[in-house]
Amino acid sequence: MRHTTPPSLDDILEMAEQAFAAIPATLRDKVRGTAIVVEETADDEVLEAMGIENPWELTGLYRGTPLTQKSVLDVPLEPDTILLFREPILLEWVETGEELFKLVRNVLIHEIGHHFGLSDADIDRLETED
Repeated sequence: MRHTTPPSLDDILEMAEQAFAAIPATLRDKVRGTAIVVEETADDEVLEAMGIENPWELTGLYRGTPLTQKSVLDVPLEPDTILLFREPILLEWVETGEELFKLVRNVLIHEIGHHFGLSDADIDRLETED
């Protein structure tokens, strides 16, 4: 997909939904009900809570209770959500030259890893394994 203008929030969401649809069904079923939301950047409250000063450093965020910490007795207050941040993703796209769809897919997969209770270090290790 070639863009002559910066991809919109809807464009990024469409890519994320395509990437999600391509995940194996057994994995996708375990993430069912998790909302995918695209926002321009993380808000100040999120950045402060994560100790991040530069909003361009955060391309995605998993908000919810990881499966490893859920109980059947828990009453969910809001759905688990994967947030993708458009502007930082586009900045990384421009800086790296990475294919945009691949970049969106990688951010989505990274955040799905958090849904399964994996840490950033765990995810990084999985991504670098042959």
